[in-house]
Amino acid sequence: MGGFFGAITRKECKYDVFFGTDYHSHLGTRRGGMAFFDEQKGFQRQIHNIENTPFRTKFESDMGKFCGHAGIGCISDTDPQPLLVRSHLGMFAIATVGLINNAEELVEKTFSGPGHQFMAMSSGKVNTTELTAALINQKSDIVEGIHHAQNIIDGSCTILLLTPDGLIAARDRLGRIPVLVGQSLEGCCVSFESFAYHKLGYQDYYELGPGEIVKITPGGVEQLAAPGKEMKICAFLWTYYGYPNSNYEGKNVEVMRYRNGEIMARDEAKAGTLPDVDFVAGVPDSGLPHAIGYANESHKAYARPFVKYTPTWSRSFIPSNQEMRNLVAEMKQIPVPELIQDKKLLFVDDSIVRGTQLNETVQFLYESGAKEVHMRSACPPIMYSCKYLNFSSSKSEMELLARKTIQKLEGLEGMKHIDEYTDRTTERGQCLLKTICEDMGFDSLGYQSLEGLLEAIGLDREKVCTYCWNGKE
Repeated sequence: MGGFFGAITRKECKYDVFFGTDYHSHLGTRRGGMAFFDEQKGFQRQIHNIENTPFRTKFESDMGKFCGHAGIGCISDTDPQPLLVRSHLGMFAIATVGLINNAEELVEKTFSGPGHQFMAMSSGKVNTTELTAALINQKSDIVEGIHHAQNIIDGSCTILLLTPDGLIAARDRLGRIPVLVGQSLEGCCVSFESFAYHKLGYQDYYELGPGEIVKITPGGVEQLAAPGKEMKICAFLWTYYGYPNSNYEGKNVEVMRYRNGEIMARDEAKAGTLPDVDFVAGVPDSGLPHAIGYANESHKAYARPFVKYTPTWSRSFIPSNQEMRNLVAEMKQIPVPELIQDKKLLFVDDSIVRGTQLNETVQFLYESGAKEVHMRSACPPIMYSCKYLNFSSSKSEMELLARKTIQKLEGLEGMKHIDEYTDRTTERGQCLLKTICEDMGFDSLGYQSLEGLLEAIGLDREKVCTYCWNGKE
């Protein structure tokens, strides 16, 4: 994933951009960057590796060098950015969020002739933000260029530009991620997460529609291109990677997660599958609110049988080595023996992707004396790797626990019946649950239904992307 923040004000804005960008650190772990424009000094830019050091720590020493009334920042799980670009469209800084599946094809088709080149990264791949800038620069103006880039990119691309005249924000063509504008007495900002600007004294001002392009100045927002009619906003914003305080399309993340847990428990009670447990708990951190909703609806006591130690390792997937990631995840789990020993526990996690760490969590709980461990996923089984936002991306879809289990059960034949395996009411759906349960060591397993998830979000289902679960665009 990734996230960005920009500000343009009548006063120095570098600390707004610094803290606003830092508030997006939950969205990426590889690179962080900021760029500013000052009428005297021009553009200034810095990028740091944040794989093992927080954004804030990396950039504190740079703040004295920056100045300007306009700036942008980016947290990235992919390429170094923002980039500075000079072209016939002028000088600008650019940051992007999304995923370009046809990057190599675009490079080969459009820029393989004489006189064209890209800076290659150590992997040999092209920086996709640089590719996006090059596509924009193929047209005679920025708005036409943005439309051109977004139309030929297979995937999604949300774009933020810093120019000498203001900020230009373009939400991806189908609005898979949010872009929100805040306003204060001094100016405006643009952000992925709405809570980021609330903490900086900005109020909600404008939310871009899918494919909409706007120019942002201290005085407000000027629409450069109207929004499209179709939207496919990512459902995982609410279930997992969105921050609890944020609102997207008017729907708060934390409230949705409570509601989602309540719906899971409600439906289980109707089906007669609600287990008798001592405590309902969440897998920290994003599973906690789903579990609170589940506990409230099921009238079971809520508890925290284990907590995560996060001062030194705030996110378990920071290390690049999978073995190290698993070890870090294990070292972070600190039990509360009094809440585990001889207890029947039901855990709710935000999702079950590969299941590696979850398997270790179950073993850890049994080793700590748990009598029973029941598991619930706050979303349906993940059957497809995301091809729009780099969420749940895998080298192979067979790394996904649900797909791997289907392969084990029926081989290639099973791949013809994914819809049945996703539906817990079918024979194949029940077989999937039973097999994962046995393999992982749960006493019972349940997944939220797609209908229940969409009910919890509360938007028209046609406006929500559910590709990870049903493969439908």
